[in-house]
Amino acid sequence: MTDIPKQYSPHEKESAWYEHWLEKGIFTADSKDNGKDSYSIVIPPPNVTDVLHLGHALNNTLQDIMIRWKRMDGFESEWLPGVDHAGIATQVKVEKELIKEDTSRQQIGREKFLERVWAWKEDKFENILNQLQQIGCSCDWSRTRFTMDEGLSEAVKEVFIRLYNEKLIYKGEYITNWCPRCQTSLSDDEVEHQDFSGHLWYVKYKIKGSDNYLTIATTRPETMLGDTALAVNPSDKRYQKWVGKTAILPILERELPIIADDYIDPEFGTGVLKVTPAHDPNDFEIGQRHDLQKLNIFTPDAHLNENTGKFKSLDRNKARKAVVKELDKKGHLAKTENYTVSAGTCYRCHTVIEPYLTEQWYVKMKPLAKPAIDAVKTGKLHFHPEYWSKTYLHWLENIRDWCISRQLWWGHRIPIYYCDDCGHVWVAREDPEKCPECDSGDVRQDEDVLDTWFSSWLWPFSTFGWPDETPDLKRFYPTDSLFTASEIIFLWVARMVMAGNKFMDELPFSDVYIHGTVRDGQGRKMSKSLGNGIDPRDVIREFGADSLRISLLLATPEGQDPNITMNTFELGRNFGNKIWNASRFVKMNLGEDFPREYIDGIQYSDEKLDLMDKWILSRLNATIRDVRKNLRNFKLSTAAKNLYDFIWRDYCDWYVELAKPRLYEEDNEEDGKVVRNVLAYVIDNMLRLLSPYMPFITEEIWHLMRDLYMGSGETITLQKYPELNEDLINSELEKKMEAIQTVVGTIRSTRSEMNVPPSKKADIFIKIDNGDLGQIINDYSGYIKYLGRVENLEVGEDIKKPSQSASAVIKGAEIFIPLAGLIDIDTERKKLEKDLEKAKKQLEKTTKKLGNMEFIKQAPDEIVEKERIKKQDFEVIIDKLNKNLEQLLGW
Repeated sequence: MTDIPKQYSPHEKESAWYEHWLEKGIFTADSKDNGKDSYSIVIPPPNVTDVLHLGHALNNTLQDIMIRWKRMDGFESEWLPGVDHAGIATQVKVEKELIKEDTSRQQIGREKFLERVWAWKEDKFENILNQLQQIGCSCDWSRTRFTMDEGLSEAVKEVFIRLYNEKLIYKGEYITNWCPRCQTSLSDDEVEHQDFSGHLWYVKYKIKGSDNYLTIATTRPETMLGDTALAVNPSDKRYQKWVGKTAILPILERELPIIADDYIDPEFGTGVLKVTPAHDPNDFEIGQRHDLQKLNIFTPDAHLNENTGKFKSLDRNKARKAVVKELDKKGHLAKTENYTVSAGTCYRCHTVIEPYLTEQWYVKMKPLAKPAIDAVKTGKLHFHPEYWSKTYLHWLENIRDWCISRQLWWGHRIPIYYCDDCGHVWVAREDPEKCPECDSGDVRQDEDVLDTWFSSWLWPFSTFGWPDETPDLKRFYPTDSLFTASEIIFLWVARMVMAGNKFMDELPFSDVYIHGTVRDGQGRKMSKSLGNGIDPRDVIREFGADSLRISLLLATPEGQDPNITMNTFELGRNFGNKIWNASRFVKMNLGEDFPREYIDGIQYSDEKLDLMDKWILSRLNATIRDVRKNLRNFKLSTAAKNLYDFIWRDYCDWYVELAKPRLYEEDNEEDGKVVRNVLAYVIDNMLRLLSPYMPFITEEIWHLMRDLYMGSGETITLQKYPELNEDLINSELEKKMEAIQTVVGTIRSTRSEMNVPPSKKADIFIKIDNGDLGQIINDYSGYIKYLGRVENLEVGEDIKKPSQSASAVIKGAEIFIPLAGLIDIDTERKKLEKDLEKAKKQLEKTTKKLGNMEFIKQAPDEIVEKERIKKQDFEVIIDKLNKNLEQLLGW
């Protein structure tokens, strides 16, 4: 028989077990109808830009738990992995590499640049897949996809062509979010808003032919060079007389019509708006209504162009200072106020975006949005937690057309072609040799690529072979569940729902699980700029993958953002050690000839089972019930807590401890067999319950025990997930055990507070208020004596408190522990008095500091909060020390 070693080494075992799973083909699902129901998930494809972070680790652990559970529960389980080409993000990364080499994509050209990006992709792609495997992800690697592989590229073309032919894709000139650094348009959902300290400048515009002025307020005076009108609200009596007149643009002296428009807010600024149709989306709409000129003043890299006179070639920030200086010099600057400006930034390079008039390709979204809205309202699509459905609906009900063209080189090239001879524009699946209208060979493809999300929104069905009718598509679409983060509900989730409805006539999934965002110990979002991120590979090196997985789940309540530090993962490591030591104890005490049929044939009605045996079987099945229910309801963290509490507290701390004397009783061999039977039965179920959460350590223990009593098979991951046996649940019995646990726990904590040495047994007196509790204590006094280190136990309604006794009150009883002979009362009194004096001084010092208003004003908020917490802690300590002194002296 192979013993279980004293210590478990995850670094030695995890990679070996993963290779074992791969060799056995356990993760590969069968697309043929084999009588099993299917369960499928497609991975939210990580960007091929860098290593995975803790958010990826959490997201993929959640998916892996679900897919492993379903696999053990008898489903043909498919988890399709893959990676996203991440157009703008990847292009920015590679361009930064070129800058280090003192060159640029423009210098090396499109073809050479794309070769560099594909090389980057190959390197990062394999790295990402390896990291997923390190985490323990049981993906079907035989079906790994990339958003720019051949099949997915064909799907992208097909969708573009269908939407174009249905006139749902169109080209138009509108204000777009323009990134001057990446020199591409961005959709509204790719813009992140930040607050900046800025100014509100009040500028005077002279009325033509008079000495009067209209004053406007602006946060961007440089854009006034593109003004083509001034506007006021038609109901604003202050300015009604000026409507129809002409104003003069300061500096450039251009004439501007003064118009009336309901959009103008009379309460903002002065009530007069400078209208710049080429550089503000609202001004653009005003310009459309009043047929105003759209005057562009910027180059694509946000420098001023030829329409700005002497300011040409200045970048926008220098131009702002120069324009303000000129306005002041010429007497046009009325005043300046400090002002907080909310500006959009590029979600990838964080450059402030520029509202910019460009011609782009768009998808009409309202016709696609309605079925996606109905999916939630009719209950076909469920969000977990449910409140995220409101966010989803709000976006869809206020949806705008989707700008899908990007001025990039990395991505799916738009399949639109132009004839330079006759001007014909058409869409095609293959590169045409000549124009279908005039037969000219002078044809060219659109230079732009599609938004990254245009391929991602097809992911649930394009990955299974669409537009072809493949066996995979038939078997695994629609998928069942999606696991993702809240920040891409708009960018990805809603769009996938729209695409599934449109092209498959079916929702792509029925459940969407939204998990929290991983934050650092101070509650800040992890980021490279703050340097507060934790690399999952570092966690795995120090603690192992199982510790990473279970710690993340235990630290992440459903729908909430977890605060994570490296210390968080000690939780998982300690839990693993607890499981390992319990398993080692069980195997050491079962012996080589323990028969499997003992486990299979366990019956609750067996008269040989005592209270503790029946209690642990009840708790096991209650845990099976709760875990299954929580997994079904997408409460994976709650299910993890169910398992943690049962294994650590019920099984290890209580049942295993109480099993020890029964195992070693020489005069009761039959009871020894019973307890061995129950120990084995529970640990067998426990390992299978835990396997989806901690697959490596459960696999190792299962194999070490397999030959004896864990059943046949190549792996625990294909064993049957435990089923609930209602007959083994006894809530009344559990209440009895809870009473015993309360008594024992109170005895233990009181002994600890009074510094009673563990080696000394104590006499215990329990005054009870009702007979039921007294009966339970008397019936199971052996448990209390053993676990509470009790010499003599006296129970009754007339018990008097002995002198110099510690006491504690529980529901229905008061517990007394005489301290004479257990501790040196005088020495303990002096120690408590010394500790009390020290704590009072510390409290006085902290209270004084918090009373200092200069400290409150000048110290960082987190330092002040720490002092407040210290004050509360000292108050609790002082209260406890006073109570202990009272107990000791019998006051």
